[in-house]
Amino acid sequence: MADNPTVPRGARTPWQVTRSVWYAMFMREAISRTMADRMGWFWMIFEPVAMVGIMVAIRSFIRGDQLVVNAEFIPWLIAGLMGFYLVREGMIRGMGAVSGNKALFAYRQVQPVDSVLTRNFLEGMLRTFVFLIFIVGGLMLGQDMYPDNAIRVMSAWFSLWCLGLGLGLVTSVSATLVPEVGKIISMISLPLLIISGVILPLNSLPHWLLEYLMLNPIPHGLETLRLGFFENYHVVPGTDMLYFWMFTLTLISLGLLMHLRFVDRLKAS
Repeated sequence: MADNPTVPRGARTPWQVTRSVWYAMFMREAISRTMADRMGWFWMIFEPVAMVGIMVAIRSFIRGDQLVVNAEFIPWLIAGLMGFYLVREGMIRGMGAVSGNKALFAYRQVQPVDSVLTRNFLEGMLRTFVFLIFIVGGLMLGQDMYPDNAIRVMSAWFSLWCLGLGLGLVTSVSATLVPEVGKIISMISLPLLIISGVILPLNSLPHWLLEYLMLNPIPHGLETLRLGFFENYHVVPGTDMLYFWMFTLTLISLGLLMHLRFVDRLKAS
């Protein structure tokens, strides 16, 4: 392979430097995330298990399974919870990425955006692994967790992953420059779970209210994810992945622009 005339002999290309930075930051985040806290893996698995158990108990009183058309309630709930946690953790973990890696910005090769990208990638991998555990565990317990359309499931999962990245890019800048924003974002996490149709289906809501709730992109991704598991599932009216991706790409673009614009303030914060 011919040498790149723009790069001095023996020097690394910008892509090689960036790749080395990402790898080093990824390994640092992975060790911190999985080994620093002995209960880290336990809480990643226990939180959705506890939520599923609580909702199954509530179902026995309100018969929520009768509101889900052509889908078993427990697999439907697990898919929604895991998809929502993927987005939420991308947003929450990204929000603390800049402050958590502040010491590394003394190296000119390391940029604040690198911390968000590597942290989101790690979180997505961990959530994917936990989701696979739930799928295998559900199948062993006799639940219908085998997807009818695996390609659609993977596509919807990747889409939700990207939405979490977009939110993380935006919140990482906003919460670092204005700390009050981080508190507000943490407060809206539970209401967002409810209005996203994670624990109860949105189909039973009035049409006028559903029009406003579907402005939230998360239900679009969750309903598509569930459709991949149950091919005859009746998705919420108005589900549109084109709208989802327009929203997601706008967030990613906005987040990258914010990092470019406020890079010096993020390093100095």
